[in-house]
Amino acid sequence: MIRPLQPQDKMPVLDLIRATGMFTPAEVDVAEELIDICLGVPEQEDYRVVVIESERKRIAGYLTWGPTPLAEDAYDLYWMAVSPAEQGKGHGKALVRWLEAEVLKIGGRMIIIETSSQPKYHPTRQFYINLDYKEVARIPDYYKTGDDRVIYAKYFR
Repeated sequence: MIRPLQPQDKMPVLDLIRATGMFTPAEVDVAEELIDICLGVPEQEDYRVVVIESERKRIAGYLTWGPTPLAEDAYDLYWMAVSPAEQGKGHGKALVRWLEAEVLKIGGRMIIIETSSQPKYHPTRQFYINLDYKEVARIPDYYKTGDDRVIYAKYFR
């Protein structure tokens, strides 16, 4: 089940983000900041957070998304993580497919995803490619020397 983030979800989401081992402490801080914005200012429309529950009604994953600033009908998938214990069960794919359906429902024309070129992100990049996202840009040495910013997109119209 995919549903909007609720206040009691904050710590389980942060715990699963940390458990993945994919995010630096600074990245966890940013993820928490976006969660706090969503929970603290529910009328804002820049960031939206949803969670997916496991069969046992525990938080299995989460996704942060929102409209791309200054771009017409474009949306960013900002953050996504699935608990290590729940990976490989289709939760990530379900979250992305849910987002695609939402973007189509509101007349969106594209979804943009940015990630790192570090070797540990190879499975992440392959995941998006397998969901028909195309690499549309790469900025060499963006995050740090040897770590490119890789940008994927899926167009709906």
